[in-house]
Amino acid sequence: MLPPVLLVGMGKMGGAMLAGWREQGLSASFAVDPSLPLSPGPEVTVVASAADLPADFRPAAVVLAVKPQNAAQALPLYAGHRQAVMLSIMAGCSIAFLQTALAGANVVRAMPNTPAAIRQGITVACVGPGVGAKQKALCHALLAGVGLVEWVEDEALIDPVTAVSGGGPAYVFLLAELLEQAAIEQGIPQPLARTLARQTVAGSGALLAASNEDAAQLRRNVTSPKGTTERALAVLMDDAAWPRAMSRAIAAATARSRELAG
Repeated sequence: MLPPVLLVGMGKMGGAMLAGWREQGLSASFAVDPSLPLSPGPEVTVVASAADLPADFRPAAVVLAVKPQNAAQALPLYAGHRQAVMLSIMAGCSIAFLQTALAGANVVRAMPNTPAAIRQGITVACVGPGVGAKQKALCHALLAGVGLVEWVEDEALIDPVTAVSGGGPAYVFLLAELLEQAAIEQGIPQPLARTLARQTVAGSGALLAASNEDAAQLRRNVTSPKGTTERALAVLMDDAAWPRAMSRAIAAATARSRELAG
């Protein structure tokens, strides 16, 4: 059973995390979201603002899931919860920024990704100064409700993590999109093209997850010498194609994450 939690923001990620916590068992908790006046279940009461929270509510964790552009205005409203660990899943908000906005509170910064919606996400987290072992363990339990959790000591790694796993689902969805379009270009009817692309990407991901072999070996397993896959890979793996494009893409996303953290 998870202890009481205050969730600030119930967008897609906040909602996914709440669903995962309810599956684990959640003590009576609150969520703040002006667009959702109704409670999503008996464990959680949704209020419109921080001012509507009961004066005697003492959460063990405050999970910050508001939009980063609203952080400077919203976060000081929760600085009074000194007994709680502040778990931020906001992209681009550094631990230093969070501690300033929250009047020196104990902060954990985390970057989950969207497969959290089906409890298949991965989150990388970093603890700020003053966070104790029990608070870190609580944050781990909260994040594990939506998938795997990894920890880093160097906060600077959160920027490339954001580029790789935070944005990674979009790159995979782009692959499915491009496969579908290429299939249509080769005369395959659109409904079949979509089915082929989606199931190929989904099935390959499941195989990768289930296999002890690394991705390079799984690729080689599919590639018969002088066959059709080898011919396609010669195009995709040209220095000017996927290898360089992926490297540039991750570097660009990492740089943008650092800009946002300011």
